[in-house]
Amino acid sequence: MAWIVLVIAGVLEFIWAAGLKQSEGFTKLWPSVFTLAVMGVSFYLLSLSMRVLPIGVSYTVWTGIGAVGSVIVGYFFFNESLGLVKAICLLFIIGGILGLKFSEG
Repeated sequence: MAWIVLVIAGVLEFIWAAGLKQSEGFTKLWPSVFTLAVMGVSFYLLSLSMRVLPIGVSYTVWTGIGAVGSVIVGYFFFNESLGLVKAICLLFIIGGILGLKFSEG
């Protein structure tokens, strides 16, 4: 269950990152409110996962999911580039996340 909560927290991380971009530095009210709300839920879920999982695993997986998700969201929704080297690096991050998951059992 802790892993499911952690994955949801990671997904919410890249959602709030996209909201942060939309808020334009917290200058737009509703994107800012949305971003802060999603950020709070993401942090809360991360803290719940840390009740069971080690901090190093939880935080690394959370940031990894957020990083990969942010690049994908940037590519599809914000017209950001995704070259071969960046894609390969994302695969390494995904591999690291999977490695941490399977090392925990």
